[in-house]
Amino acid sequence: MSDTTPHTLHLDAEALYDNLLAGLRRIVTPETTLVGVWSGGAWLAERLNTDLGLKVPHGVISSALHRDDFSSRGMSTTKDATHLPFEVEGRHILLIDDVLYTGRTTRAVINELFDLGRPASVTLAVLVDRGGRQLPIEPALSAARITLPANERVSLDRTEDGRFQFHFERV
Repeated sequence: MSDTTPHTLHLDAEALYDNLLAGLRRIVTPETTLVGVWSGGAWLAERLNTDLGLKVPHGVISSALHRDDFSSRGMSTTKDATHLPFEVEGRHILLIDDVLYTGRTTRAVINELFDLGRPASVTLAVLVDRGGRQLPIEPALSAARITLPANERVSLDRTEDGRFQFHFERV
């Protein structure tokens, strides 16, 4: 295998979504409010909110304002993607993300949440946990745990008909 050959791991995003949904059905309560991390987590939160029949609309949160890697990544070109149609204060937040890697994005969105209020609790659920943590952050629930080389990235894509699929790339 040459250095330019992409990883051949195949993940069925729709099957993993079904696993995540089943797991969340066991831990979600009527007091739970979903917040998806921009962008893959936001897509998941939108669909999960509907499939779980939650009454409170889901929120979307961006890590852009609290990133610790501006020097290597630059400022995000995404307009402020944070949209929380509810008060954060006192809420039981279920933070949803597509892929958990170093934990730095999760730290950034938790900082953003606390800028907006003090939630009663914050729980993390992810579609894929790829390991490689640099911070002490663990999901309460993940649909899959995989191992990828540090030079490979996996991200969630959404097709025009709303179905999920994974995209792998070498970085």
